Amino acid sequence: MKLDALAIAAHRDDVEIVCGGTVIKLADLGYKVGIIDLTQGEMGTLGSKEQREKEALNAAKVMGVKIRENLMLPDSKVEPTWENKLKLVRLIRKHKPRLAILPYWTQRHPDHANCSKLAYDACYLSGLAKLDAPGEPHRPSKIIYNSSFHQIQHSFIVDITDQFERKKKAVACYKSQFQEMTSGKVVFPPAGDIFEFMEITARHYGYLIRKKYGEAFVTKEMMEIDDPMKIPVSSI
Repeated sequence: MKLDALAIAAHRDDVEIVCGGTVIKLADLGYKVGIIDLTQGEMGTLGSKEQREKEALNAAKVMGVKIRENLMLPDSKVEPTWENKLKLVRLIRKHKPRLAILPYWTQRHPDHANCSKLAYDACYLSGLAKLDAPGEPHRPSKIIYNSSFHQIQHSFIVDITDQFERKKKAVACYKSQFQEMTSGKVVFPPAGDIFEFMEITARHYGYLIRKKYGEAFVTKEMMEIDDPMKIPVSSI
């Protein structure tokens, strides 16, 4: 299936947590959106890869995405090797997205950082006509990086006020990760759990654009504005 947007992440549940609201909003706007998870999440402390597969498919239905595929790279061993890049090139050429949504490149988890590098390289390589890989050459025209959980200067914020409850519902599909968490264990201090953490973060970015909830992104290139009269968010 040809997609408008493709979100690429290291683990099942990453997309839901970091940019689930934006993925849902794109689907609401009528775009065809897909997700590629690089690993099966088998190294997670809670649950199994089989449980997380079912949970990921349920979450995809909540978000309204058209396809969800898994590259089946080893969890906690995602590396930007030539072999892995070609595996991802095959899927990029298969689905031909115009927009790619990647993790921000500085990360605590090595898989997340390597996912950003691996996915960017694959997006570039996918457009090379002479690359020996299945499918016709295709390169996404725009790459954005989800950056809500990083203290940086973001490029823009997406209003996800109408999508936030469904974002929480999508994350809640991962019962093995969050519902069955050991009682009293605080994973996202000072927030008590992932849902409070998402609430605090989304409210913060929503406030910056005078909306209730938001998700932040960064681009490596400058944004262009055709009509300054239509720039949203009041200055004073």
